[in-house]
Amino acid sequence: MDGPMILDLSDDALEYGRQALRAFEAAGGDELVLQADAKPENREALVGPVLTGLDAWDLDPRTDLDGAEAAAALCRSAGYWALPYPVAERLSRPTDLDVDGLIVVDAAAPLGGVAGVRLRWATVDLTGRRADVTQVVGAGPGFTARLETTPLDEAGGDDIALALVLSGWTLLGMLDRAIGLTVEHVRLREQFGQPLARFQGVQFQLTDAEVERSGTDILAKHALWSVSTGQPGALEDALSFRMAALEAAEVVFRVCHQLHGAVGFCDETTLSWLSRYSQPLRRLPLGVSATRAELSRRLGRRGLTGLYA
Repeated sequence: MDGPMILDLSDDALEYGRQALRAFEAAGGDELVLQADAKPENREALVGPVLTGLDAWDLDPRTDLDGAEAAAALCRSAGYWALPYPVAERLSRPTDLDVDGLIVVDAAAPLGGVAGVRLRWATVDLTGRRADVTQVVGAGPGFTARLETTPLDEAGGDDIALALVLSGWTLLGMLDRAIGLTVEHVRLREQFGQPLARFQGVQFQLTDAEVERSGTDILAKHALWSVSTGQPGALEDALSFRMAALEAAEVVFRVCHQLHGAVGFCDETTLSWLSRYSQPLRRLPLGVSATRAELSRRLGRRGLTGLYA
């Protein structure tokens, strides 16, 4: 595929994302992650039927631009609700392997947030080496599990970019929700006889967070276009988007926790759960420093093109 640069999703993709938001809310909304956290083995039963009802697995983000946009919108909606399901991983599944999903991993320590979801998984590391997952071991924070694998091939270069971009859209949805929750909190919470939202310091902090979120939004659309149209620097664009999303997440969650105060770290608040379940996305396969190093290694002295230049 090729075509002019597109920096917005189609109306159909946006509507599909809105339908997904409503469907996840009707299925339980914030309660879904609480229930899945208590019983990870129930993740498929809790969320699977909702995604099937949305025809999620009929989307083709690899060869169809409309399908890629709809997949991105779905991942963003899943992130908004911290949906306890590996949506991006399933949408990233390779077409040439008999598997249900693909997990991008650090070759030295293959981990993935797929505990409790009994499907056929493959992995790909950042060198393009793919492997078949033979066993999912344990269930750590954010449903993270250790993956035992057997090598397959080294044909996964194109797989990496799509998987990184879709997981980045999931994180973007979490940033949307974190800021939304915080804006609502400072409007309702009073100090010295007036809402927190009226204090200049609060407004400045929220502005900083929103600048990071809105900038990431633009980069997300550029990276999706780059990957979907097969641009030569698609993988570098995907890594650049991931780096920007991780940096934005640090700012957004720091500001949101600060403005919530101590209550933002309590299990009674949605922000606490959202922040907790953003951690696997922010750390796997690489954190912000390692992502920056990987991008620098790949670029050498060439530099980036497009929006990142």
